[in-house]
Amino acid sequence: MNIFNRFRDELKKIVEDMIKAGTLPAEAREAVISLEPPRDPKHGDLSTNAALVLAKSAGSEPRDLAAQIARRLAALKHVDSAVTAGPGFINLRVGDAFWQARIKDILKAGSRYGDSKLGAGQKVNVEYVSANPTGPMHVGHVRGAVFGDALANLLSKVGYKVTKEYYINDAGAQIDNLARSVYMRYCEALGRQIGKMPEDFYPGDYLVPVGRQLADELGDLHLDQPEEVWLELFRHRTSTAMMEIIKGDLAVLGIEHEVFFSERQLVASGRIEETLETLKNKGLLYEGVLDPPKGRMPEDWEARPQTLFRSTKFGDDVDRPLRKSDGSYTYFAADIAYHYDKLKRGFLIQIDVLGADHGGYVKRIGASLKALSDGKAELDVRLCQLVRLYQDGEPVKMSKRAGTFVTLRELVEKVGRDVVRFIMLTRKNDAPLDFDFAKVTEQSRENPVFYVQYAHARVCSVLKKAAAAFPKMKFRHRSLARADMSLLSSPVEISLIRKMTEWPRLVEAASQAHEPHRVAFYLYDLASEFHSLWNRGNEETDLRFVIAGNPELTRARMAMIVAVSLVIASGLEVLGVEPVEEMH
Repeated sequence: MNIFNRFRDELKKIVEDMIKAGTLPAEAREAVISLEPPRDPKHGDLSTNAALVLAKSAGSEPRDLAAQIARRLAALKHVDSAVTAGPGFINLRVGDAFWQARIKDILKAGSRYGDSKLGAGQKVNVEYVSANPTGPMHVGHVRGAVFGDALANLLSKVGYKVTKEYYINDAGAQIDNLARSVYMRYCEALGRQIGKMPEDFYPGDYLVPVGRQLADELGDLHLDQPEEVWLELFRHRTSTAMMEIIKGDLAVLGIEHEVFFSERQLVASGRIEETLETLKNKGLLYEGVLDPPKGRMPEDWEARPQTLFRSTKFGDDVDRPLRKSDGSYTYFAADIAYHYDKLKRGFLIQIDVLGADHGGYVKRIGASLKALSDGKAELDVRLCQLVRLYQDGEPVKMSKRAGTFVTLRELVEKVGRDVVRFIMLTRKNDAPLDFDFAKVTEQSRENPVFYVQYAHARVCSVLKKAAAAFPKMKFRHRSLARADMSLLSSPVEISLIRKMTEWPRLVEAASQAHEPHRVAFYLYDLASEFHSLWNRGNEETDLRFVIAGNPELTRARMAMIVAVSLVIASGLEVLGVEPVEEMH
């Protein structure tokens, strides 16, 4: 239960009553009123700007209107006080009994606590990773992979129907050069000396097995044959082999996509032509000459007539070309067709998770989707900044072409899947992230993944101690929910419960903002409150979770800490991290 929505509904009823009484005009029903935690917890449990929003239409001073609303709020069940503050804010303080009752809500919901119907079953396509199939996944791919997967999980939790999709960039010059690189490995497997790879080729050893397999299968059939004879076959087989490696790498990280969409098949299917015809019929294509780019002039730039998309009509900076000088389509033309295909599959909400170097594509892709959907579809492009990897205090450099990159598998094998996933979400996606091997594996409060998992493991440990002290006590959720929660009266216990009740609101807010890092931040704060209470018990024995000779208080506190573990498990599920029962 989102308690903020609950009190917002109560506030709406008050507004409706005031409209009927003639205190507020009818348009007050349409006002956007916020109800959220006050910045300073000392001011109360909830704060609303209702009077500030409604005062003008009511023809009243905000503080005078706030006093009227506050009197009505104070009369609500569970509200201990409603006090006006500042220019017209209203701060509410809720009674302990309300917070104590929330423990039962959490125990009843289990790890589904925080689930919501906010998305109402709307279809959402989250496209992420989408790395060129030119080799194994490396550290540079990990952040976008984890971010996209966690975002998809978060959206599913609030009721969206999410499809996780990978766009395979298996068309273009890079794939041709990859196929040529494998052909050289094929020749090498047949005993030829291949020498140094050309600069644009891929020299990594990961292509050796692919070349050897083709040599075993084909023998010398394509040895010394012209490129046009073998290129298509090698291109297909190499891309397929690389995608199998990539899928295996992602599985190590706990990521599975439901749809893999091939750019090569998109091109071959004629969907680019179909998409451009649609834009043409909308009057959005024309033949024109672009102005020269600002700044340093590219050596290959030339002023020439081109087929252009009127993207400026939909918020872009300039109109965009759809054909190259050789008559082939630009990358942008394929991107438009791909997003149009997703639109035709029913995805009015599309999310692309891309690397930071794709910033220039955001406006143009958004413009094309607006044009094709007549403004009905939404596109959110999330750019993930680089991960800076450190080992022994020194940065680790990567180069896929040189074959000296740190692979995703190596990273997971070194520190574990849970560590990788959690740490990748400890910064907002558009902020750089440092991944220090020493820091992410240390067992301290400074390591967030350890600190959160330790909270869950510590709950499991306390439960074992309680079971030893009270052998007849039952610890199933249903049994604990019948505990006398009024015994949880300490301010620090109420504070912990309040923190847990923030979870449903946090889930909805993070999903709407497309910011799964908020979940990691929240879990750290919740773990901190739990550990703080546990530590207080070392000094103040009456705050210990297990109280010898007092089974009822112990039972209530077991209910409270089990609720903590359930909220942590709910959050870790979103992040794709296991809630461990023991720390090693």
